[in-house]
Amino acid sequence: MKPEEEPEYQTPPTCDLLSLLLKNRRPTGAVNEVWPNLYIGDVATAQDKSLLRDLGITHVVNAADGPQHIDTGPCFYKDTTIQYHGVGAADCKDFDLSPFFTETADFIHGALSQKGKVLVHCARGISRSATLVLAFLMIKERLTLVEAAEAVRRHRNILPNVGFLNQLCNLDSFLALQRKNNIT
Repeated sequence: MKPEEEPEYQTPPTCDLLSLLLKNRRPTGAVNEVWPNLYIGDVATAQDKSLLRDLGITHVVNAADGPQHIDTGPCFYKDTTIQYHGVGAADCKDFDLSPFFTETADFIHGALSQKGKVLVHCARGISRSATLVLAFLMIKERLTLVEAAEAVRRHRNILPNVGFLNQLCNLDSFLALQRKNNIT
């Protein structure tokens, strides 16, 4: 290998990601800004309209949308100017969250492009919402999965379930291959 060449990026195995996510954990609050104008929070944050107003939240992504989960929806925010995007995801390793990665990343990107502030939440703000934020950072900000996880972990403890981590690994491998093919 020539000195000016970088080694080819490899998506880490899930066990290495879990180690990264579990090391040096410290208390985090109900809501944290994890990227400029992008917040991860829990259900209590999403349901506290005065807090959302104080934070300047303009867009909400509910990663646990629906009557069986957290049934806020656009009607809950009708007395505000908040724009809503719901993803009806179950926090179980067998749920395929990956079909929602691009549409949610597009929603977040559109909001941030308009100088908005986005809250992405689920029940506890640890697994589903974190997975969607990591996917956004990978798709729109062109971060690797490790870079995205490290960026978010600087501000909030997250721990996507193992199924979601595997889906993020697949996305990471796909995006790395796409970047490699676009360069050559």
